[in-house]
Amino acid sequence: MRQIPDQALTIRARWVVLISAFLGLVFDGIELGLMPIASLSVSQSLLGDSYTKQLGGEWFAWFTAALMLGAAIGGIVLGNLGDRIGRTRAMGISILFYSLFAMLGAWVQTQEQMLALRFLVGLGVGGLWPNAMALVSECWPTASRAWVAGLLSAGLNAGILLLSQLTRLYPVEPNAWRWLFGLAGFPTLLGIFALLAVPESPLWLAHSSRKNQSPSGSHSDSSRRFALSALFQESMWKSTCLAMLLAAIPLVAAWSASKWMIPWADSIASSTDASYKSATQGWWALGATLGSFFGAQAAVRLGARWSYLSISVGAICTTLWMFLGTEPLQASFLPTVFLQGLVTTLFFGWLAVYLPSFFPVELRASGSGLAYNVGRFATALGVFLAGYLLASFGNSYPRIGAACGVLYGVGIFASFAIGTGVLTSLPRDSQDGKS
Repeated sequence: MRQIPDQALTIRARWVVLISAFLGLVFDGIELGLMPIASLSVSQSLLGDSYTKQLGGEWFAWFTAALMLGAAIGGIVLGNLGDRIGRTRAMGISILFYSLFAMLGAWVQTQEQMLALRFLVGLGVGGLWPNAMALVSECWPTASRAWVAGLLSAGLNAGILLLSQLTRLYPVEPNAWRWLFGLAGFPTLLGIFALLAVPESPLWLAHSSRKNQSPSGSHSDSSRRFALSALFQESMWKSTCLAMLLAAIPLVAAWSASKWMIPWADSIASSTDASYKSATQGWWALGATLGSFFGAQAAVRLGARWSYLSISVGAICTTLWMFLGTEPLQASFLPTVFLQGLVTTLFFGWLAVYLPSFFPVELRASGSGLAYNVGRFATALGVFLAGYLLASFGNSYPRIGAACGVLYGVGIFASFAIGTGVLTSLPRDSQDGKS
């Protein structure tokens, strides 16, 4: 890791940080989009004659839940690690985790082996977001937060878009899916580069130096080790709880509801068009890439409360219409998928703008990691329950998707907690706009 002790990085160093973090999030997005595309093919291949539609849906839920559980743990543990050993080291470790364990999926022989690997991949997927966001926000302190946050949020969905286009050219089928997992090991090179060559955050270096030089420096290691407990001290617990709630709503709804669109498309169109599921993911990812970017702009222009409220209303309306108002192979389906992806991912631009600012610099990666990934614990449970309840909905993907899509409506009520005394306890830079 190349440390730069001066408070200001050179232009070249800042671009290295931004490009590395962006690419890390692009590959992170590929990992998030991999199993929605490959899950049914993997299950058909590994289960053989015992495969059924219900089993395919249940295993899709299990794979997703394992990834989310790993991401939740990884976001908290590796986010805390970023506050202890530095943003770039934790970012590099996160990338190595998700790329190496994803690559091992090319050699699995059972569903259980794949399940374990998806959990391990999730550790890296969850760890990257808080460290990349904290690193870039601290290395680009004078840049437009909406622009930088929007760019990084778009990176995740740009990865899903890239994956969808690749799998349209080379469809993933029961007899051809292992190559995709082998290819997922490519970001290992980026992880090594992050460890060796990406500059560290000057803010983190300065804070670390002050800790080590202070009279109480002997306690610095223990204070970092228990950074998570500091998030629930009297001065912080309201901010932390609000951040966790606002991050959980779009995550739980997205993974327990929205992601059913791809196996739904696969189950209907696979016999006539093997690439239709990739087209579905591609249209969604195109909308999501735009939504993630412009969500940051909307968050700044409308303010915290009104932007979150507006996005919540739009998300529940577009999700219910996607599952109940159209269906795969109809002319209206792919445009609706695009619109749903655009609207529901506005949330993540909002989170990229506001979430890091909920916490002081010494707790920023820990706090962001906790807030963002507590939602993934709930997501893992929600996805598992959705898969378990699939049979109760007649194994109907649109019915289970619509039922879980109602969760977006919780955001309407949660938005009224913003700016009613809780938000005023946050750092000033989280209160811009009309909040």
